Amino acid sequence: MQDIGLVTLSLLITVASFVILLIIRSLILRQIKIIVSKTPYQIDTIILKSIKMPSIFLCLALSIFIGLEVINLPVKQHETANKVLYILIIFSVSLAIANVVSRLFKNYVDRLEIPFPSTKLFYGILKGVIIAIGLVIILSVLGISIAPVLTALGVGGLAVALALKDTLENLFAGMHILFEKTIRVGDFIRLENGQEGFVEDITWRTTRIKTVQNNMVIIPNSKLSQSIVLNLSLPDNKMSLNIPISVSYDSDIKKVEDILIDEVKKAMTEVKDIVEDFEPIVRLNPGFSESSIDFTLICQIRHPDKQYIVAHELRKRIFKRFKEEGIEIPYPQRVVHLVTPR
Repeated sequence: MQDIGLVTLSLLITVASFVILLIIRSLILRQIKIIVSKTPYQIDTIILKSIKMPSIFLCLALSIFIGLEVINLPVKQHETANKVLYILIIFSVSLAIANVVSRLFKNYVDRLEIPFPSTKLFYGILKGVIIAIGLVIILSVLGISIAPVLTALGVGGLAVALALKDTLENLFAGMHILFEKTIRVGDFIRLENGQEGFVEDITWRTTRIKTVQNNMVIIPNSKLSQSIVLNLSLPDNKMSLNIPISVSYDSDIKKVEDILIDEVKKAMTEVKDIVEDFEPIVRLNPGFSESSIDFTLICQIRHPDKQYIVAHELRKRIFKRFKEEGIEIPYPQRVVHLVTPR
């Protein structure tokens, strides 16, 4: 009965210590947050955010230690309790280091604007590697040999790989996309089905694309890696804009060319998204159709997502100028010859 009473007392002390330590932790973090908010540096804010969750495990380990000091456990149980403490401490430290390293690295990449794959998938892998090292240390503390574990994982991994074939396929496809850098976060891409937008994120399973209509297209990584994708942000964001123009057969071709080029040059000073050092081009292409002469006006814009607003502005100006110059934009028409039978 005395042992049961000591164990109960130890549990009560452990729970009470844990609650008190959580309160103390909250007060300390609040004061640190106030101090950090007054500094111009970001590293202290990153470290503060990174230790919030791991500090809970440290409080739990410390409260268990305080509870164990109340009773005298047998040697075997005492060793087991110590191992639990070591596991909690190692796990909390590993989690804290993983959070700090991944967030500091992301901040470094974003601040220096390094062309590095800044996605959740990469930082998830970085954190996973650090936590895996912590798990290896925990296994050594428990006295478990890693070699048999790796053998068991190799045998069981085959079964898991077969069961999670699609998931693993998306994971490795995402890693391939990430490190090949043909599609990057922030790029403006066009898919095979004509949908286009900005790459918002590349996760372990899907790639998310935000369209110009403010919708989200979610594509499995394996599908994206096998698709033909037009990346409009490579090699840079400048893009040629082709606008088809049709006029009647009665129009003066040279005059039409001069008007189109003149309107683009005028628009360069008023529409900021048109590249000024690119000379506009007019080509008689696709050429002669059934009821019109078809031109293609080519200019260059600064970013792919501005193609619609620039095309809108140029078409308005061209339509107004054509009306002023008396150039007709024809309706579809056919000439039908009626042959009277003899």
